[in-house]
Parts: sequence; structure tokens; C-alpha cells
Amino acid sequence: MIAIPLVTCLYLLVNISYFAAMAPSELLTSGAVAVSWGNKVLANWAWLISLSVALSTFGSSNGTFFSGGRVCYIAAREGHMPDILSMAHVRCLTPSPALLFTSAMSLIMIISGNFTSIVTYFSFIAWLFYGMTISGLLYLKIKKPALPRSYKVPIVIPIIVLMAAVYLVLAPIIDQPQIEILYIVLFVCSGIVLYFPLVRFKCHPRFLQRVTLHLQLFLEVAPTSSDVN
Repeated sequence: MIAIPLVTCLYLLVNISYFAAMAPSELLTSGAVAVSWGNKVLANWAWLISLSVALSTFGSSNGTFFSGGRVCYIAAREGHMPDILSMAHVRCLTPSPALLFTSAMSLIMIISGNFTSIVTYFSFIAWLFYGMTISGLLYLKIKKPALPRSYKVPIVIPIIVLMAAVYLVLAPIIDQPQIEILYIVLFVCSGIVLYFPLVRFKCHPRFLQRVTLHLQLFLEVAPTSSDVN
């Protein structure tokens, strides 16, 4: 628990150092603020910034890889995704199908487009879902205040996060409207078309069972105890 305020303080101090060492024009024109700050302040030691960013990126990617795979794993256990994704390896006990699925989807998404567009679209869709999640939290907090909760936060915090999410979703649309954003929204909404027949009404084609069986044998996975029960 002590680490969370410490990280927050370090983050704020880093941003303050940017404003203290660099002019506003330099911040606006810099393609990588941290690198520009390192070149100006650290001189010959500026390479430490690039090394730190690489290590931070690796750590973030590693955490996202495992957490994203387990999100698919839990969603499959709840019946929202194919059954094969809810299975674990018989020896390693890891949700390998879900991990392979998220890795394959990630590779497909980075085939076309540049780094800037990927970050822009990911930020848009991520904050869209963050805003929807926070909206649900506020709804439950107001409509069902007596509902048991595993943790509690002051209501002002989700309100601030919701305002930030709304801004980060609307800002790219208002500032630089792009047809790709419409494609993203349509892609997200297309999940509704699959939700009702496959999840709500459980209309599963028979060939999916055969595909699941073959994948289960090939990947050496089996349903978890919760699925069996």
C-alpha cells in the first residue's frame, strides 16, 4: 500500500522536472519529452533515459500479456467467449489458449499502421471502456449504496476519472475527426450482433464443438475444475 503513493509522488516529480528544465515550446515540439529532457539535463548520460523506457516498456508489456490473457480466460469461463479459451494446460496449469489468442490478436493489430496510430486508437478504445466501467461504478454507488463491496473509494475519485475519460474520448473526435474512429466504434458495436445469439440465447453451431475438441487435443488443455462443476 505504501508503494502506490510513492509511485504517484515520483510520477508528479518527474512531470515537474519536465516543466522546470524545458520551455513550453520545447515540450510541444518534442517527439519524446523524456529523451529531450535527458539530452538537456543528463548530457552524456542521456542514454539512461532510453534504457529506462525500454525496461519500463518490457515490464508493462509483460504485465499486459499475462493480465490480458486472463481476462479472456475469465470471459470464456463466464460463457462470453469460446470454451477453448477457458481451458488450462494439463501440466503447466496455465491458460495457454487465452494467452495464444491475445498474442495472435496483438500481432494482427500491429501488421498495418504506425506506432502513433496504434497508440491513438488504443487510447481511444481503452478510455471508452474505462468511462463505461466508471459509469457503472457510479450507478451502483448511487442506486445501490448498501451493496457489499470489496473496496471503497470517495465518490469524487470516480467522478474525476469519468470526466477525464470523457475528455480523452471526445478530444480526438473534436480535434482531428478521422473515419478510423468510426470503424473502431462499429467494430465494438458488432459484438452486440454476436452476443445475443451466441451468449444470450446460447445458439452454438455444432462444428464449434468439433473444433474445440481438436484444439483441446492439440494444445493439451482441459477444462478447469470450476468449468467441470
